[in-house]
Amino acid sequence: MNQPLALLNQLTPSEFLDQYWQKKPLLIKAAIPNFEGLLSPEELAGLACEEDVQSRIVEYKKGVWHAQHGPFTEDDFAALPDKPSAEHNWTLLVQSVNHFLPEATTLLQQFSFIPHARLDDLMVSYAPHGGGVGPHFDSYDVFLLQGQGKRLWRISEQSDLSLVEGAPLRILKNFDTKQEWLLEAGDMLYLPPHLAHWGIAVSDGDQDCMTYSIGFRAPKNQELASEFFGFMQDKINQEAIPLAGLYQDANLSLQSHPAEISADMVAAVSAQLQSIQWSSSTVAEFLGRYLSEPKSHVVFDANKKISQTAFLKQASSRGLCLDLKSLMLFEGQRFYLNGEMTDSASEAVATLKKLADCRQLDAADLEGSLNHDNLSDRLYAWYLAGYLHFLD
Repeated sequence: MNQPLALLNQLTPSEFLDQYWQKKPLLIKAAIPNFEGLLSPEELAGLACEEDVQSRIVEYKKGVWHAQHGPFTEDDFAALPDKPSAEHNWTLLVQSVNHFLPEATTLLQQFSFIPHARLDDLMVSYAPHGGGVGPHFDSYDVFLLQGQGKRLWRISEQSDLSLVEGAPLRILKNFDTKQEWLLEAGDMLYLPPHLAHWGIAVSDGDQDCMTYSIGFRAPKNQELASEFFGFMQDKINQEAIPLAGLYQDANLSLQSHPAEISADMVAAVSAQLQSIQWSSSTVAEFLGRYLSEPKSHVVFDANKKISQTAFLKQASSRGLCLDLKSLMLFEGQRFYLNGEMTDSASEAVATLKKLADCRQLDAADLEGSLNHDNLSDRLYAWYLAGYLHFLD
């Protein structure tokens, strides 16, 4: 797992994490040699027309930025300029392509030196010559892998982060280019969070620009705290964290103001609230559920119901794989799939860890494992829910 990689400019993953991750950009020429993309512009536009796909068209018209959200129609694309100019250009962005394209999930597996818990999605953008989303900065790490065409990337380490007022995107008002690189098919640029950048599409002959953005989620601390205390509220309501007794004030003294909340009452309730404790195990459970929880727009289609005997027979001969939308994480012997937690018997742990890491189990991986009721019952329930499928 720690060998030098062309994907990382012949750095080992450990060297990359130590020297570049969340620290400074890295240009990688021929990161994936001969890479020209996973889908055509027409296929990307087709995805953008689907109801369950998140997509945007960003236009720049005479100094003003505009953004439309999909799903789109053929008429929407027909209305865009055939010959973009500096005065009017556009780009199409499609999120979570890995939820719909097996090849995209395979591509993301090359980045497994970053924990799955940090992975967000693969976004693919298409733009004719001059298109882009303007100068901006992101709050997360991203690898920008060039498909067909070329893209000029301009980088700035400026501290001026003032934004264009009224723009539908966070466009920087002032951009001071410090470095620029022209990326061709198979080249890749890593950018740490909060580094200002500006990508401009460059057509290469008859090939317009397509860029593959591998983004990593970085929840705000405020969001983590809010979600955690919501999780803790559920724990308290379920009496998993018991708070026994009632509020008592046997030593209540006469108050001169009956409407006043006394210092004694504040102190008593503060002491009760401070008695609420959580362990690292509680935090781990929160993270497993929260980080594996699908986004609100994600829907799983249940598989055709078959008996558990028929399921086990097919699984043992064909193998199993996670649905493209599924995310599976683990901590110790607790496994989290799409926000649901399950404890595993020790004999099934290695099998489930491989499913989480590799997103699939070959028939050989399942040999002997399906004899354990804990594992076979769990896999069968996940299959019925549409969380995993048989390997083709």
